[in-house]
Amino acid sequence: MSIVLDGASTFLKGRLGVLDKEHIVAGPGFNRWLVPPAALAIHLCIGMAYGFSVFWLPLSRALGIKESIKCGPEVGFFQELFTTSCDWKISTLGWMFTLFFVLLGSSASIWGGWLERVGPRKVGVVSALCWSGGMLFSALGVYFHQFWMMIVGSGVIGGVGLGLGYISPVSTLIKWFPDHRGMAAGMAIMGFGGGAMIGSPLAADLMKYFASATDVGVAQTLAVMSLVYFVFMMAGAFGYRIPETGWKPKGWTPKPAQVNNAMITPHHVHVSKVWGIPQFWLIWMVLCMNVSAGIGVIGMASPMLQEVFGGSLIGVAKKFGELDKAQLAAIAGVAAGFTALLSLFNIGGRFFWATISDKLGRKLTYAVFFILGGILYFSIPGSAAAGSKVLFVAAFCVILSMYGGAFATVPAYLADIFGTQMVGAIHGRLLTAWATAGIVGPVVVNYMREYQLGLGLPREQVYNQTMYILVGMLVVGLICNLLVRPLNPKWFMTPDELAIEKRLAHEKVKASEVHGDGTHVHDKPSNPAFLVLAWAAVGIPLAWGVYRTSLTVAKFF
Repeated sequence: MSIVLDGASTFLKGRLGVLDKEHIVAGPGFNRWLVPPAALAIHLCIGMAYGFSVFWLPLSRALGIKESIKCGPEVGFFQELFTTSCDWKISTLGWMFTLFFVLLGSSASIWGGWLERVGPRKVGVVSALCWSGGMLFSALGVYFHQFWMMIVGSGVIGGVGLGLGYISPVSTLIKWFPDHRGMAAGMAIMGFGGGAMIGSPLAADLMKYFASATDVGVAQTLAVMSLVYFVFMMAGAFGYRIPETGWKPKGWTPKPAQVNNAMITPHHVHVSKVWGIPQFWLIWMVLCMNVSAGIGVIGMASPMLQEVFGGSLIGVAKKFGELDKAQLAAIAGVAAGFTALLSLFNIGGRFFWATISDKLGRKLTYAVFFILGGILYFSIPGSAAAGSKVLFVAAFCVILSMYGGAFATVPAYLADIFGTQMVGAIHGRLLTAWATAGIVGPVVVNYMREYQLGLGLPREQVYNQTMYILVGMLVVGLICNLLVRPLNPKWFMTPDELAIEKRLAHEKVKASEVHGDGTHVHDKPSNPAFLVLAWAAVGIPLAWGVYRTSLTVAKFF
């Protein structure tokens, strides 16, 4: 029996060894441009978290099919978790969205250090199992009409997969692209913004296909999407490779500015120390303020456009409250196009601003976000009062580009200040700012709107004070950004401490993935055809998502 168990143990160790960090060290000839599509494959899948609201309306009538079966006043939130006799309220379903981003920040913070030691492939596989497995468990929850199963499935288990998948490529990409840190992070995080552009129309098409007289088709859609996402995410995880210790791009040497510019350190900070470093909390506030303002805008963009411009959106000289049902439906279609337009700028801004930051520097890039953003927020009440839809829409588009750009630029900002050795783990800790902003932004915006309406202000004016509050948030962020200074040398790891950390992280000077004859797997140059296929695998779905979104944008014009 012991011989059998020993054999089984050896077999499993050999099979699971492909997940080990030592196994994914790339040898000479590996093309670093194969890593971004691997990262995109994961981020495009978990980015569907932004698009989950496509399920809310169908789920709100999962039992009634055509009309929702309303719950009685005796059915509170906790009763809704288990009820099978009435439909869930959209406000109840919205808690899943909150859980996504709370769990994203917390799981990234908790397991960021683990990522640095086990490598991106193992973390990517765990992320695929959690995100896809959570969706599959949610499909069962819809089938049995048990909302607690959806909360546990997509909200908790999926939220953990969301956090792990989000941070999985950051450290790896920054190490592969020391010459273009911002651009590399921007490519991956652009995928997270683009995930909903693919997932939302795909989910809508699948629900339409599976819907019947007795079923809204959500359970089947979740099941199919979970399997599709699992395949893509596993392909991405197995596509990850890490560079050998000391690797640098051929012909590239650090610019003298990286020696003379104290904002870009050649040293490294251990993740366990960041909670006590003032610069970490300053950057935490920088991200939190920018994201709080941006999330507030995302949440209010569609109703704000409709309530501010009313019938003028469809050529009717009436205010919002004077429109009939058909006219309200028409301007809702225009607002949907506006929201889709914002999503394109959100995605494009992630790549554009992160790439620009390689030239401007991270601190100056964030200064642009806060100064230009403050001016644009401040201008919105004026453009609304003047009835200028062009200025109003243009301001929102630029604001959303900088909202996305902030996410994509911050990993490179952290690498500049804290070094690259544990930047993935430090980035994970910083994402608690996102979790906080996900609560602060919508609460401030929604509360102010209700307060202004309660004072009896016309709908077209209820957002003015909110814009000024968001300007105040950006001023706080600007001040924090200006206060960021180079670290005191006491925070950096000593050479001995760094050597210990590299050993714990299983770093090797040479690639350990070898054939039986002792040659490295990647000794031969990567096949160009494989590079084309890798980019096509993520580029075609992304292009399809942009196309579908553009059709919606066309309604706005």
